[in-house]
Amino acid sequence: MSDWAFVTNHALVLASIAKKRDQTAREIGDDVGVTERTAHKIIIDLERDGYITKTKVGVKNKYRIHPDLSIKSADGAVGELLALLGWKRRTREKSKNS
Repeated sequence: MSDWAFVTNHALVLASIAKKRDQTAREIGDDVGVTERTAHKIIIDLERDGYITKTKVGVKNKYRIHPDLSIKSADGAVGELLALLGWKRRTREKSKNS
């Protein structure tokens, strides 16, 4: 039987960031089951396409998710996908996007 998943690594990295927004790439990779390098590349992709914003806080990064951004080639927003994976929008984010 072949190895495959319903959810892409990009979605899993986004979900991991949604759970804890100040993780390192290594921690995200461990959480998702990919290498630190792969997690870093995915983070760059997500940031480049506007799904997240990265801010340096001391020696770590803190990520902000943009839940109202549409998902590529799908009829839905990032927040809707994350909600399916158990994410709950923070009150502050709700008021900013309303």
